[in-house]
Amino acid sequence: MRSSRTPSRACLAALVTAVGLFAAGTGTAHAADTPLRDLAAAKGKVIGTAVTGSKLTGTYGDIAGAQFSSLTPGNAMKWGTVEPTQGSFNWSEADQIVAFAQAHNQQVRGHTLVWHSQNPSWLTNGSWTSAQLGSLLQNHISTEVGRYKGKIAAWDVVNEPFNEDGTYRSTLWYNGLGSGYVASALTWAHAADPDAKLYINDYNVEGVNAKSTALYNLVKSLKQQGVPIDGVGLQAHLILGQVPATLQQNIQRFADLGVDVAITELDVRMALPADSTKLAQQAADFKSVVAACAAVARCVNVTVWGFTDSDSWVPSTFPGYGAATPYDENYAPKPAYHGIAEALGGSTTTPPPTGACTAAYSVTSQWNTGFTGQVTISCSGASLSSWKANWTFGAGQQITQAWNATCAQSGAAVSCANASYNGSVPDGGSVTFGFNASWSGSNPLPTVTLG
Repeated sequence: MRSSRTPSRACLAALVTAVGLFAAGTGTAHAADTPLRDLAAAKGKVIGTAVTGSKLTGTYGDIAGAQFSSLTPGNAMKWGTVEPTQGSFNWSEADQIVAFAQAHNQQVRGHTLVWHSQNPSWLTNGSWTSAQLGSLLQNHISTEVGRYKGKIAAWDVVNEPFNEDGTYRSTLWYNGLGSGYVASALTWAHAADPDAKLYINDYNVEGVNAKSTALYNLVKSLKQQGVPIDGVGLQAHLILGQVPATLQQNIQRFADLGVDVAITELDVRMALPADSTKLAQQAADFKSVVAACAAVARCVNVTVWGFTDSDSWVPSTFPGYGAATPYDENYAPKPAYHGIAEALGGSTTTPPPTGACTAAYSVTSQWNTGFTGQVTISCSGASLSSWKANWTFGAGQQITQAWNATCAQSGAAVSCANASYNGSVPDGGSVTFGFNASWSGSNPLPTVTLG
């Protein structure tokens, strides 16, 4: 909702209203009293999230530790990260995540040992015989799984082995070692840590289709051969409104093979911008997926692929799409969070709508070199215990004085926080602060958000 209008002196009271995000100090916008991990435990399930190790501090760390019972390193355990140069290892972020999980009584899901992507260049650019490639893979698996022996609950051992039609994907591993690389990888991982659960993980296998049937047949064959295989991971990178109707049926048929099932990388992306209708559908989608898992005894884990939109892979991979996780970029729980909670037996209280607290910017007077501005923060359906209003000036304006708020400006970016006496905004109430600023040539109205 970016405004391109430039106010003339005849319309100095022109007003822009921006739908603001919930601020960190919201009351009713907070997550439910019962953390997701406790709701999941009551149903015999594990609820997890992918995380970035460097972010496990502050609010991000608080939520990751309080709400989830399992952590998956988003990138920290992939081959390209842990061994960027042959024989030279970097375990720092992986170790950080494992330590955080131990400190917060959480499981760790190892991700991933054998994949066609995010491998180091020395590996992908090498000219290897089949014997050399097998030795490299065995050494990698033995080294990584052995390092974390006893600390990893489950490993995504083989990631994304199939094409959409159910044939094997043409990769370094399949081309060099044949389809037997899957069984070999599982066998080597089991030797390195006999107590870790071993999974094959793939996407677009959530419903019954050619790809999931190929995975089903592979798991059935591996079981018959006595290869150590404990579970299948259904990634569940979904598009809004497209949860497969056969999801629970598919989970059940894998469970009937005698293996566990995990939803390993759940997110639901939407075309931006998000709105109340899309967020409601997203909540229904998250609830549907979690409920399908909850209905099958051997579906043991649901992991979201990042819990906050600020840590999501979606916008950079699918331009124009995003808002795919249960928390918004300011760590406020979205309707999707409550959809998960409801599927796990939590409260069905409808959360306040995103945008229940808004900020309105206006110019109240203007002269040759300066102007007076005003921002009013109003709430309807939520309340704030503190607030911060943010905007970016579009024409070089500079704040010279502010009242009823503490304002800081860096370049064009402005951030104004409540004073000690006016941080509270009740449901149905409002607060106002003002400022003087300089301008030259034009004075376009910025969009204000709360955060």
